[in-house]
Amino acid sequence: MEENKNNGREEIFSEKVKAGKRTYFFDVKSTRSNDYYLTITESKKRYNKDDEGFTYEKHKIFLYKEDFNKFMEALNNTVNHVKTELLPDVDFNSFDQHREKEETEAKSPTVDSELKWD
Repeated sequence: MEENKNNGREEIFSEKVKAGKRTYFFDVKSTRSNDYYLTITESKKRYNKDDEGFTYEKHKIFLYKEDFNKFMEALNNTVNHVKTELLPDVDFNSFDQHREKEETEAKSPTVDSELKWD
């Protein structure tokens, strides 16, 4: 595996989640001593008034192996509280179905490209 130029830290695995105007990156990295940690990065696209272009605002969390279980437990407890106590009538599975439909439609050829004119 090729080592990047990030102070000797090697990126091992990465997942990206697009959520509206935000993108979340979940990256597993290794230390020089072959230990592993997780970075969670939130990236937001922002309009820059000065040069009329776009910049990306990033916030990063470092999560170390000794905190994985505590972090996951707290995250699961918090999400479950929202789902069961605060929003019990919301069908959270419908969000996944909506996303899957959008992804399928984006990959499918348009009707015009399938038509053959002889």
